[in-house]
Amino acid sequence: MVGIKTESIMNYLENNPYYAEALEYMKNNDLNAIENGRYNINGDKVILIITDSRMKTVEEARFEVHDMYIDIQVPLSKSETFGIKPRIECTSPIGEMVNDGLLFNDRIENTVTVGMGETATFAPDTAHAPLIGEGTIHKAIFKVAVK
Repeated sequence: MVGIKTESIMNYLENNPYYAEALEYMKNNDLNAIENGRYNINGDKVILIITDSRMKTVEEARFEVHDMYIDIQVPLSKSETFGIKPRIECTSPIGEMVNDGLLFNDRIENTVTVGMGETATFAPDTAHAPLIGEGTIHKAIFKVAVK
C-alpha cells in the first residue's frame, strides 16, 4: 500500500469490509481481462473503473481528494507516478467538490512511483495527483466506501 503514512489511514481501513472485498476481488480476478468501463462490485460500496488514460507531466497533474471513497489505484500496463500530499496542507482548491472529487492546484513536491500490478491506496486525508508519466496507461481504480 502506498500513501502518506498517517495514523488515520488505519481508521479508514481497519474493520472496513468494503476494503477487504476490493482486495479479494483483485486477488480472484484478472483485471487485465476486464473491458474498460465502470462496474459496481457491491452497489455503491465497491466500484471498479477500468480505463485507458493519457498521462501528464508533473506540471499538468492536479491533486484530488475524496470524502466518501478510498481510492485503490492499480497501474496495469506500466508504472505510474503519483503526487502525494496531506489533504490538510492543500491550499488552492479548483472549484467545489463534484461527484466526491475536489481538485487542487497546489505544486507537486513529493511523488511516489507504483509499479505495474502494484497498488496505491489513498484515504480521504491524502491528496493524490495520478497519471504522472508519458504516453497512455491502462489502469484499474477501485472506489471503496469509507463507511
